Amino acid sequence: MTWLLDYYNWRVVGQYIDQFAAGLWATMYISAIALVLSLVFGVLLAVLRMSKNPLIWRPVAGYIQFIRATPLLVQIYLVYYALPELIPMALRWDELWLGIFALVVHTAPYMGEILRVGFESVPKGQVEGAKAVGMNGWQQFYYVTLPQGFVNTVPPLLGQTAVLIKDTSLLSLITVFELLMAGMLMNSQRIMPTESFVTVAMGYLLIYALMLWLSHAVRKRLTGPAWNTR
Repeated sequence: MTWLLDYYNWRVVGQYIDQFAAGLWATMYISAIALVLSLVFGVLLAVLRMSKNPLIWRPVAGYIQFIRATPLLVQIYLVYYALPELIPMALRWDELWLGIFALVVHTAPYMGEILRVGFESVPKGQVEGAKAVGMNGWQQFYYVTLPQGFVNTVPPLLGQTAVLIKDTSLLSLITVFELLMAGMLMNSQRIMPTESFVTVAMGYLLIYALMLWLSHAVRKRLTGPAWNTR
């Protein structure tokens, strides 16, 4: 225990616990908002990407490739500096919402590709059965393709969500206060990088553990009692 106290000063960390708690909460709600919006737009991108009309799927594919080919940090700076110039309404957005917008722009294509694979993995017999009972195209997608495709892609969606949570740390570069910023604040005032960034790492681990529990609960609800035996 003595060696741990030599490298990690709990007393000093306790003085900044309010800052770390605020940063943890900020990271959680930034991640939650960005995740929900990314899933919504990801579903839309997946549907458009599966279109047989090249005028629809080619621009979507180009957008996805652009996002994959450029670093997130560049995309954040583009949104932060260029978006207010292109869309005057964005001038009224603060750094937080510009940061969330950048995360959604970056994450939605990845979510969309994951979901597209999930939708395409749904057995065609399921879709034919939905047609046979008189469902229209929207009903087939909403009641058959969407839930089954989502369940099939829970593990990769979980992995992409973990990436999203870690990506929120880059928003500190546009002065958004979140968990990493709390650690940077403590380190700048006390010059204690071990305590500052170990505490930040523990915060991210806590969020990830909560995310694992939530994903387990969601998949259990979607798949039914069979999930309990896994």
